Amino acid sequence: MPNEESPTRKTPALSRSFSTTRHVLRLVLVIAVVVPLLSLLGYGYLDYTHRTSNVSEAIDRLARVEQEHAAEVLHLNREMALRVLDMLNDSDDTTLRAHEPSIHAKLSGIAGDFPQVATISVFGADGKLLANSSYFPAPMISIAGKHDFSTARANSRPVQLSLPLLGKIAEADAFATNIGRFGTGGTFLGMVSIALRREYFSKFYQELTGGDPALILGLVRQDGAILVRYPDITASGAPAVSPTLQPSIARALQDNPASGHATTTAAVDGAGRMYSFRRVGDVPLYAVSGYATGVIFEQWWRHYALVSTLTLLPCVAVWMLVVFSLHHLTAEQIAWEQWQKEIRARSNAEESARQSQRMSALGNLVSNVAHDFNNLLMVVSANIEIARRKGYNNLEHEVLTMKRAMINAESLTRRLLSVARKQPLKQHEVDFSSWLPAVTAIVQTSVGSQVRLELHIEPEVWKVYVDPTELELAIINIAVNARDATPTGGRFTIRCCNGNLPANGADVSGDEFVILSFTDDGEGMDQDTVRRAFEPLFTTKVRGAGTGLGLAQVLATFEQMGGTARIESVAGLGTTVRLYLPRYKGPADQKLHGETSAKRPETPVSGSTVLLVEDNAEVAAGIAAVLEVFGCHVHHEMSADAALHVLDSGKKFDVILTEVHMPGRLNGIDLVERVRRSWPAQKVALMTGYADELERAERLDVPILAKPFDMEELSALISGRPT
Repeated sequence: MPNEESPTRKTPALSRSFSTTRHVLRLVLVIAVVVPLLSLLGYGYLDYTHRTSNVSEAIDRLARVEQEHAAEVLHLNREMALRVLDMLNDSDDTTLRAHEPSIHAKLSGIAGDFPQVATISVFGADGKLLANSSYFPAPMISIAGKHDFSTARANSRPVQLSLPLLGKIAEADAFATNIGRFGTGGTFLGMVSIALRREYFSKFYQELTGGDPALILGLVRQDGAILVRYPDITASGAPAVSPTLQPSIARALQDNPASGHATTTAAVDGAGRMYSFRRVGDVPLYAVSGYATGVIFEQWWRHYALVSTLTLLPCVAVWMLVVFSLHHLTAEQIAWEQWQKEIRARSNAEESARQSQRMSALGNLVSNVAHDFNNLLMVVSANIEIARRKGYNNLEHEVLTMKRAMINAESLTRRLLSVARKQPLKQHEVDFSSWLPAVTAIVQTSVGSQVRLELHIEPEVWKVYVDPTELELAIINIAVNARDATPTGGRFTIRCCNGNLPANGADVSGDEFVILSFTDDGEGMDQDTVRRAFEPLFTTKVRGAGTGLGLAQVLATFEQMGGTARIESVAGLGTTVRLYLPRYKGPADQKLHGETSAKRPETPVSGSTVLLVEDNAEVAAGIAAVLEVFGCHVHHEMSADAALHVLDSGKKFDVILTEVHMPGRLNGIDLVERVRRSWPAQKVALMTGYADELERAERLDVPILAKPFDMEELSALISGRPT
């Protein structure tokens, strides 16, 4: 089946959004910068927190070890002090002086058993030294004015801790634990003092630190005085001093907590440290461990700098790549714009070539149409001459011949208007179950006697709302193509069924369609021909044998009726054309198709006054002559402006019949709108040979006659009868 149309496929213009690409690249750059930096900041914070937590746990462990060690030493001191007290019993100062040699020997024996003990001293009630483990005879020393002695006399605490001291009594850098001697009656007899070597504790703390210079360990009195500190801050051979802790820590110790933490700057060396402290038993003594926060930060910073460097190196490479892409995009945009200019120039040249081809095709069309119209005009001219020579008598044969020529001219005009989508449709409700069998005779005539026609209609096929004349003409066009595709005979099958439209980009609303399929077993077409089948002016017939409007008219008509058309073909096997029409689901507005919008009471035609508005004088004369034959009185105006002037002058008419397209300020639709506003009861009708403004006219709710219309339609309009 040679085909004759397919909507020309337009290749979409190439487009490139450089602005979007640039925004995307900038967004990628921002993300590539922000995400790694935020990740590094998060990692740095977590790593520093983790390191701080580890140090806090470490100094906690060290403080606990210090606490246990100091508690054990103090426990031994208490035992030694009790032995000394038992040995001295309730002896007064005179008795003790008398037995100084034996007391010295016993004290030396007790002190020699413990490396931490520097010396053991016994003081009398007046604060004078009575006996010493290191010296005999005891030097003449008095501590009556010392705070430690007065505290022991007051018995405010069972065990007192003295500040670090260097001297003849201690014989070494030490601090002392003091305990008062009281008689059975509560009489103060003096004080026993055991001096502990600070070096003993320093060596133990040195082992605990493992040589880490950031660590400090020590023993601190509750009032903040430092008894032992490692590493020591005193110079070798210098007198012992008793530096104090930072006031904030000293205040915390005054509350006598069991343990605690603090972060502050040390008063001793000005270094910031984290501290952990734990109370040693019930003695006003605390084991303290600390770690330099500067060292934590330094270690963290070295590690963080290394991780950041390793992380940022590939990130910098990505950043440079994105920046390079942004710079390259600018150059690419310039090249793209230049290329687009060249494409436009080439497209313009190709469009000019296509326009030349169109003009050539249009020339062929005009030539063919002119040839056909010349033939029709020749028929009319010849028969008019015959009528003139006959004296206009016995003209039935000539008039019928001219009528047939007129019908052919009308058909040709209809085909041209259909392709241009300007043909007004006269749609009606159609039931294919009864309509298709009725047109099979015409279809059989179109395909010829050598082609066998088969018709298959499914039960309960939906109704459609179409122009039967246009539908019949479309089927005849397809049938003629099938006949040309089967020159030696064959089979032409028509099938009708309900179905859906395949989703292939058709601009058609709805999902329920009646499908008409027309299949022949003829020569078929190759795919290049199939793609151009619905293209206007395209034909596979020999020159002069076709206009290329057949399938173009089919597609255009069906799209006007809300449907579409599809074609499938295989060379050597045949062709199938499918027509899709939307299912009819309710009553339609009939006024677009020569019927009035509502049934009106029948009125006689004779005597009616008609205002005819038509810009073509010959057409107006023909319509006026027919109306006068009907017995109407006709007033003709050439434009809507003139007609409105007549109406404004006060003249009345039974019917106003106006053409849609007319020269002047107003067209026919404008005239109807003016009449409706000024004279709502006035009967008005439109007539047109085009479908351009039918949608606007439809909203006016007035009858419309589609040219060329039958005179019976005109009579029915004037009388108010339904057609």
